Amino acid sequence: MPGGGGRRDAAAALSMATPGRPAQQSAALPTDAPRQSVQQPAALLYGPGHRVVHANAAFVAEFGALPIGVPAVEALLDFPPIVLEVVERAVAERRALATWVVVRGERRRLAVAPRSDVETGEVYGVALRLARPED
Repeated sequence: MPGGGGRRDAAAALSMATPGRPAQQSAALPTDAPRQSVQQPAALLYGPGHRVVHANAAFVAEFGALPIGVPAVEALLDFPPIVLEVVERAVAERRALATWVVVRGERRRLAVAPRSDVETGEVYGVALRLARPED
């Protein structure tokens, strides 16, 4: 497409930089650069007891390290009971669910998605995410 290589033009200009001579910036830099995404707290729960098997860095930074292998009812003590109720419903109904919850005085969007075996369809756990309203 003629004249439409904005990112390619910018990359080409930057690749022509040599020591002692700064790269020239192209006037065709895109203005719709992707927004920097902030990692949202997420955890994976496994099995009938919803044992904690993973928590991402954002989850650990915000809520502390979770003991791996411990049932969610024991590990997520700061969370309101509705979190585990939504986890149970998502597993029983075999579909993703979401709701607003208040965790540590802050309103969050809880999203729970069942994880299932590709071959058997058996639900073996859930992924849960706690997003802030602005995320």
